Amino acid sequence: MPKTYTINKENAKEIAKAREAVKDKQTDKRLRAVQMRGEGIKNVEIADKMETSSKVVSIWVSLYAKGGIGALMPKKRGGNRRNLTFEKEAAILSEFEERANAGQIVETSEIAQKYREAVGHSIGNGQIYCVLARHGWRKVKPRSKHPKKASNEDIEASKKLTIVSGK
Repeated sequence: MPKTYTINKENAKEIAKAREAVKDKQTDKRLRAVQMRGEGIKNVEIADKMETSSKVVSIWVSLYAKGGIGALMPKKRGGNRRNLTFEKEAAILSEFEERANAGQIVETSEIAQKYREAVGHSIGNGQIYCVLARHGWRKVKPRSKHPKKASNEDIEASKKLTIVSGK
Protein backbone atom coordinates (compact mmCIF):
# COMPACT_ATOMS: atom_id res chain seq x y z
CA MET A 1 0.00 0.00 0.00
CA PRO A 2 1.44 3.41 -0.94
CA LYS A 3 2.49 5.77 1.77
CA THR A 4 0.22 8.78 2.25
CA TYR A 5 1.56 12.05 3.56
CA THR A 6 -0.64 14.29 5.62
CA ILE A 7 -0.33 18.02 5.35
CA ASN A 8 -2.19 20.05 7.95
CA LYS A 9 -3.77 23.50 7.71
CA GLU A 10 -0.80 25.16 9.42
CA ASN A 11 1.44 23.86 6.66
CA ALA A 12 -1.05 25.17 4.09
CA LYS A 13 -0.83 28.66 5.65
CA GLU A 14 2.96 28.47 5.59
CA ILE A 15 2.85 27.52 1.91
CA ALA A 16 0.44 30.39 1.16
CA LYS A 17 2.95 32.86 2.63
CA ALA A 18 5.76 31.31 0.58
CA ARG A 19 3.67 31.60 -2.59
CA GLU A 20 3.49 35.38 -2.18
CA ALA A 21 7.25 35.66 -2.72
CA VAL A 22 7.42 33.23 -5.65
CA LYS A 23 7.51 34.72 -9.14
CA ASP A 24 7.97 31.51 -11.12
CA LYS A 25 4.69 30.04 -12.43
CA GLN A 26 5.82 26.42 -12.24
CA THR A 27 6.97 26.79 -8.64
CA ASP A 28 3.72 28.53 -7.74
CA LYS A 29 1.79 25.68 -9.35
CA ARG A 30 3.62 23.10 -7.23
CA LEU A 31 3.13 25.12 -4.05
CA ARG A 32 -0.55 25.71 -4.84
CA ALA A 33 -1.11 21.98 -5.34
CA VAL A 34 0.49 21.12 -2.00
CA GLN A 35 -1.44 23.94 -0.33
CA MET A 36 -4.68 22.54 -1.69
CA ARG A 37 -3.71 19.12 -0.32
CA GLY A 38 -3.22 20.76 3.09
CA GLU A 39 -6.72 22.21 2.81
CA GLY A 40 -8.12 18.69 2.50
CA ILE A 41 -8.62 18.38 -1.25
CA LYS A 42 -7.82 14.97 -2.76
CA ASN A 43 -5.02 14.46 -5.30
CA VAL A 44 -7.40 13.61 -8.15
CA GLU A 45 -9.34 16.86 -7.68
CA ILE A 46 -6.11 18.85 -7.42
CA ALA A 47 -4.84 17.21 -10.60
CA ASP A 48 -8.00 18.19 -12.47
CA LYS A 49 -7.74 21.81 -11.32
CA MET A 50 -4.01 22.01 -12.07
CA GLU A 51 -4.34 20.16 -15.39
CA THR A 52 -1.80 17.53 -14.45
CA SER A 53 -1.89 13.93 -13.28
CA SER A 54 -2.61 12.78 -9.76
CA LYS A 55 0.72 10.96 -9.73
CA VAL A 56 2.56 14.26 -10.23
CA VAL A 57 0.58 15.80 -7.39
CA SER A 58 1.57 12.84 -5.21
CA ILE A 59 5.21 13.43 -6.07
CA TRP A 60 4.94 17.13 -5.15
CA VAL A 61 3.29 16.26 -1.84
CA SER A 62 5.97 13.67 -1.17
CA LEU A 63 8.74 16.18 -1.93
CA TYR A 64 7.19 18.69 0.43
CA ALA A 65 6.74 16.11 3.18
CA LYS A 66 10.38 15.02 2.94
CA GLY A 67 12.11 18.34 2.27
CA GLY A 68 9.76 21.19 3.06
CA ILE A 69 9.13 24.19 0.83
CA GLY A 70 12.73 24.20 -0.38
CA ALA A 71 12.21 20.85 -2.12
CA LEU A 72 9.53 22.42 -4.34
CA MET A 73 11.63 25.44 -5.26
CA PRO A 74 13.62 25.42 -8.52
CA LYS A 75 17.20 24.29 -8.21
CA LYS A 76 19.68 27.11 -8.67
CA ARG A 77 22.42 26.67 -11.21
CA GLY A 78 25.42 28.91 -11.18
CA GLY A 79 26.35 30.79 -14.31
CA ASN A 80 30.09 30.23 -14.39
CA ARG A 81 30.99 26.60 -14.93
CA ARG A 82 34.45 27.29 -16.26
CA ASN A 83 37.42 25.32 -15.09
CA LEU A 84 39.85 28.24 -15.18
CA THR A 85 39.61 31.99 -14.79
CA PHE A 86 39.71 34.24 -17.84
CA GLU A 87 43.26 35.32 -16.97
CA LYS A 88 44.54 31.74 -16.68
CA GLU A 89 42.93 30.88 -20.00
CA ALA A 90 44.60 33.92 -21.55
CA ALA A 91 47.96 32.81 -20.17
CA ILE A 92 47.58 29.38 -21.80
CA LEU A 93 46.57 30.94 -25.11
CA SER A 94 49.40 33.52 -25.08
CA GLU A 95 52.09 31.13 -26.32
CA PHE A 96 49.81 29.94 -29.11
CA GLU A 97 48.96 33.53 -29.99
CA GLU A 98 52.64 34.31 -30.55
CA ARG A 99 52.91 31.36 -32.91
CA ALA A 100 49.72 32.33 -34.74
CA ASN A 101 50.91 35.92 -35.17
CA ALA A 102 54.18 34.58 -36.60
CA GLY A 103 52.18 32.80 -39.30
CA GLN A 104 52.52 29.30 -37.92
CA ILE A 105 49.64 26.86 -37.81
CA VAL A 106 48.08 26.35 -34.38
CA GLU A 107 45.82 23.35 -33.92
CA THR A 108 43.08 23.07 -31.34
CA SER A 109 44.41 19.68 -30.29
CA GLU A 110 47.57 21.37 -29.00
CA ILE A 111 45.55 23.97 -27.13
CA ALA A 112 43.27 21.26 -25.70
CA GLN A 113 46.28 19.30 -24.44
CA LYS A 114 47.69 22.34 -22.61
CA TYR A 115 44.25 23.18 -21.21
CA ARG A 116 43.76 19.63 -19.94
CA GLU A 117 47.16 19.73 -18.24
CA ALA A 118 46.26 23.01 -16.52
CA VAL A 119 42.83 21.76 -15.42
CA GLY A 120 43.93 18.30 -14.38
CA HIS A 121 41.05 16.33 -15.91
CA SER A 122 39.62 15.56 -19.32
CA ILE A 123 37.35 18.01 -21.10
CA GLY A 124 35.45 17.96 -24.35
CA ASN A 125 36.57 19.68 -27.52
CA GLY A 126 33.49 21.89 -27.40
CA GLN A 127 34.85 23.56 -24.30
CA ILE A 128 38.07 24.47 -26.11
CA TYR A 129 36.06 26.15 -28.85
CA CYS A 130 34.14 28.09 -26.17
CA VAL A 131 37.44 29.21 -24.63
CA LEU A 132 38.71 30.34 -28.04
CA ALA A 133 35.49 32.23 -28.76
CA ARG A 134 35.60 33.87 -25.31
CA HIS A 135 39.08 35.21 -26.09
CA GLY A 136 38.17 36.46 -29.56
CA TRP A 137 39.87 33.74 -31.56
CA ARG A 138 38.33 32.53 -34.76
CA LYS A 139 38.97 29.56 -36.94
CA VAL A 140 41.17 30.44 -39.87
CA LYS A 141 42.46 27.59 -41.96
CA PRO A 142 45.03 28.26 -44.67
CA ARG A 143 44.06 26.94 -48.07
CA SER A 144 46.24 24.42 -49.78
CA LYS A 145 45.50 26.22 -53.07
CA HIS A 146 43.28 29.00 -54.34
CA PRO A 147 39.89 27.66 -55.42
CA LYS A 148 40.10 29.48 -58.78
CA LYS A 149 43.73 28.58 -59.43
CA ALA A 150 44.36 27.46 -62.97
CA SER A 151 45.72 24.02 -63.67
CA ASN A 152 49.48 23.53 -63.97
CA GLU A 153 49.20 22.99 -67.75
CA ASP A 154 47.39 26.32 -68.18
CA ILE A 155 50.04 28.08 -66.10
CA GLU A 156 52.87 26.60 -68.18
CA ALA A 157 51.09 27.52 -71.43
CA SER A 158 50.65 31.06 -70.16
CA LYS A 159 54.36 31.31 -69.31
CA LYS A 160 55.27 30.20 -72.84
CA LEU A 161 52.99 32.83 -74.33
CA THR A 162 54.42 35.55 -72.11
CA ILE A 163 58.01 34.69 -73.01
CA VAL A 164 57.26 34.57 -76.77
CA SER A 165 55.42 37.87 -76.85
CA GLY A 166 58.16 39.54 -74.79
CA LYS A 167 60.86 39.05 -77.59
